[in-house]
Amino acid sequence: MKKRFIYSTIGAVSAGAAALLLKDEQRREKVKQKAKSLTESVQGSLKNEHNNDLPVEKAGVPEFDSIENTKMVDEGSQFGVQYYNEVKDDEDPEEIQRKQNA
Repeated sequence: MKKRFIYSTIGAVSAGAAALLLKDEQRREKVKQKAKSLTESVQGSLKNEHNNDLPVEKAGVPEFDSIENTKMVDEGSQFGVQYYNEVKDDEDPEEIQRKQNA
């Protein structure tokens, strides 16, 4: 309930402030200019983020670059399988049968 009241209050205050700012022609022009400059600066910074001159060191097929990393990933991928097999080995065969029939 409090959040709804707070959001409603913020919305009403914002609408009132916007109406007060945009009431005068000069202020309206200032707001338009600031909004335009803000959007231009944001668009300019976004263009800089999508620069294609990023260093790409290990692109393509990384397996041939570092065999150690490939071995590590290969060994690590067996952890879940080994854990599952250990849990299954520890379970009672009657319990497994009960789970399958349920």
